[in-house]
Amino acid sequence: MTISATGRANRVPDPTTSFWVVKVLTTGMGEALSDFLVTRFDPAPTVLVTAALFAAVLALQLAATRYVPWLYWTTVSMVGVFGTMVADVTHVAFGVPYLVSAPVFLLALVAVFVLWRRTEGTLDVHAITSRRRHSWYWAAVIATFATGTAAGDLLASTFHLGYALAGLVFVALMALVVVLRMTVVLGPVAAFWTAYVLTRPVGASFADWIAVPHSRGGLGAGTGLVSALLAVVIATVVAWTSQYHRVTRISGVRDGGRDAAGTGT
Repeated sequence: MTISATGRANRVPDPTTSFWVVKVLTTGMGEALSDFLVTRFDPAPTVLVTAALFAAVLALQLAATRYVPWLYWTTVSMVGVFGTMVADVTHVAFGVPYLVSAPVFLLALVAVFVLWRRTEGTLDVHAITSRRRHSWYWAAVIATFATGTAAGDLLASTFHLGYALAGLVFVALMALVVVLRMTVVLGPVAAFWTAYVLTRPVGASFADWIAVPHSRGGLGAGTGLVSALLAVVIATVVAWTSQYHRVTRISGVRDGGRDAAGTGT
């Protein structure tokens, strides 16, 4: 559990290496599982049931006063699944082209950031210590998924790059963000949120490439298999990192106790 400068527990995880690994995996799983569900079941009730599950999980997450790994990553995964469904409905059912939806979602994300910054004075993910900041954080997360989903489909479908090439384009953009951060051109907050947006099309593009049939430029593994395998990997990584941090924290407390005892003698 991370403690902020104010002495209160942070409600979301620090952006460590494992964080980014799991984040990319959840975006791929969300894309594959969404496609699997809407093609195997009636889309209308499927979207409604998914929306209800997402709302329930998000409510539990917003009620949490500290970072709970399984709850946080379940919520992120549900954002990925439901967010993909919303983006697909916007395009397929309402006929909104990705060339329109991508900039609209981006404007919505910018609006969230502007309002969040004006309200709280910071967008730093190390300072999500209140219910209001927590709510702004998840509003931004949802907007990043919508923006990233539309951007990924824009490159893969509208610009006809295909899933694999589109994924590589976004990987290159993420590498650029890393370089700009290392050269201090981008600050930590701007770099984090830019990378957070880009992880969505990275994971989704490669998941689609592996899952979709050869006729659509993919490897044909199937959305069911891809979503199931990714879910198992996500659960394994989250469980391992949770145990690692728990052991590290307990060890730190014990060492601190011994140091304190030694100092007092």
